[in-house]
Amino acid sequence: MPVPEGTTIRQARREDVPTILQLIRELAIYEKEESSVLATLESLSNTIAFAPSPIISAHDTTPSPDGDIPSPTRPARCLLIFSPEGEAAGMALYFYNYSTWRARPGIYLEDLFVRENMRKNGYGLRLIAELAKEVVAMDGGRLEWSVLKWNEPSIRFYEDIVGATAMSGWVGMRVDGKNLEKLAERAA
Repeated sequence: MPVPEGTTIRQARREDVPTILQLIRELAIYEKEESSVLATLESLSNTIAFAPSPIISAHDTTPSPDGDIPSPTRPARCLLIFSPEGEAAGMALYFYNYSTWRARPGIYLEDLFVRENMRKNGYGLRLIAELAKEVVAMDGGRLEWSVLKWNEPSIRFYEDIVGATAMSGWVGMRVDGKNLEKLAERAA
């Protein structure tokens, strides 16, 4: 399904941080994890690699020439999609990864979210297609992500519309909080 005419898709800029945080909160509500959101305006501002801003401030309308380059402290990128009316419809928050077996770069989609009232307009497919386009342009090996097992609507979307394959032979693993600190101490 093509997106409505007048839809805008672009890399996030610093001035989009409040919108990104709101979309993250809405995603957390959808996933029944609202209390788990620790992101703040400051932490997002410090960890996302932003595109150049078209204006620096209300007083200085000279376009900003500098965007951020992804780095260990700014690993994330964020694509935003806006309705023809200019309302933020959704986001794809992602970072670059690497396939050792293929010896090629790729993209890991951390979160894809389209606001509930904006769904069925092609926004989710367009966001993920833009990431696929970037992977192909970098001669990358794959685009991958995780989806909650209970999220049947998303699983059907990914399999039926996007053409993704579930990786049922893999188990997601995570170390965080005190266990992460404990593990880091073992490197001493």
